[in-house]
Amino acid sequence: MDFLLEPPAGVGPLRIGMPRHDADAALDSLRDPSAPSASDRPGQHVFRPSGLMVSVHSMQGVLQAVEFARPLDTTDRVLFHDLDVFALPAREVVAGMREHTRIEADPEEPAFVAPDLLLSFWRPFEADDDPDDEQGHYFARVLLARPGYYDTPAEAEERLRRNS
Repeated sequence: MDFLLEPPAGVGPLRIGMPRHDADAALDSLRDPSAPSASDRPGQHVFRPSGLMVSVHSMQGVLQAVEFARPLDTTDRVLFHDLDVFALPAREVVAGMREHTRIEADPEEPAFVAPDLLLSFWRPFEADDDPDDEQGHYFARVLLARPGYYDTPAEAEERLRRNS
């Protein structure tokens, strides 16, 4: 199954800002009934047969973010435009993202954030040069959230002021 990242709207049936009850039902619809995972947690995350984890983050009764963890095989893909964010090396994902939007390295984490969308790409450590070291060569997680998801209180206040 292909999951098309459509920031800031959402991905597939999971739409940012939807009521939590609807988000829980949408998450449940992504479960493969022929191969349920004992690791699934309703309202939190599901694991697809490929190993792809789909997780939802809600606050104040609405969906705030959707997170994916890298699958073990290619039967499930997470795409942004034409970029398969888990199949391509992290360096190529970042270069491809730059064709669509601003993307910045996180100074404290082995991650990159496209703040205008909001998409965040993470890996446990950087090891760009060795494809055999999958944990560092490829991104392990991608998060799609509402813009401002990572804002500090001061940044949130500034965002509200700009949007007023």
